[in-house]
Amino acid sequence: MWDYTEKVMDHFYNPRNVGEIEDADGVGEVGSLACGDALTLYFKLDENKKIKDAKFKTFGCASAIASSSALTEMIRGKTIEEAEKVTNQDIAAFLGGLPEQKMHCSVMGREALDAAIENYRTGKTVQAKKIEGKVICTCFGVTEKEIERAVRENKLTTVEQVTHYTKAGGGCGGCHPAIEEIIARVRAETAVGATNEARPAKLTTIQRIKLVEETLEREIKPQLKRDGGDIELIDVEGSKVVVALRGMCSNCAAAGATLREVVEAKLKEFVSDDIFVEEEKR
Repeated sequence: MWDYTEKVMDHFYNPRNVGEIEDADGVGEVGSLACGDALTLYFKLDENKKIKDAKFKTFGCASAIASSSALTEMIRGKTIEEAEKVTNQDIAAFLGGLPEQKMHCSVMGREALDAAIENYRTGKTVQAKKIEGKVICTCFGVTEKEIERAVRENKLTTVEQVTHYTKAGGGCGGCHPAIEEIIARVRAETAVGATNEARPAKLTTIQRIKLVEETLEREIKPQLKRDGGDIELIDVEGSKVVVALRGMCSNCAAAGATLREVVEAKLKEFVSDDIFVEEEKR
């Protein structure tokens, strides 16, 4: 038995706004009966272009019904621009939380809202799921873009979490390696963005040393350790970073290339463009 909150159970047993809006301004249809969940969302605008009515029809579990009901309550009274800022995390929070294994129901609600807004803006009604990008999970028809978005917005770190949020990987499991690659890529991109935003225009000595240490720990050491090596920070003198290669790296014929193409390249990317790396003189 899932550990549902009282609010989830209330919206499941007493769902709000069930039904259709015949003259809806926006209609969004997502999911499929074959995959076990399907949702159609309708909304109608008032004279001030605010959502005055929202209804839904869904086929799914308690979480799907509760998420759909909650979504219709959340978007009433909002403009289109305000409504499209509602995330799946907002839906789950409105309900007091959802079991992680059921978070895909909140994602389905957000996708239905996106589809309804697209329908309002373009006049196009997509009856079936719109495939954008490469399909990663053929069992559930989940694309690379959908997985990327779920990982980025929800800070996912494992294949199991991706399955909970998108269903990708929940079938034969053949897509697990591809999902792991997407997770790694998105996390790397997020780390780069966060570092670039946090990096001051001009680094003090202490800031430079701290960034060097963080970059070594996060970006460089894990890569070297996979091959039995390691690295130690010896000194930072202005733009010069002095390091010592340890383990298998210390006697490797490719040590010079490692310093240039891995260590120095990463430090230039995450710390400063003027960084250059030297190996400790023995």
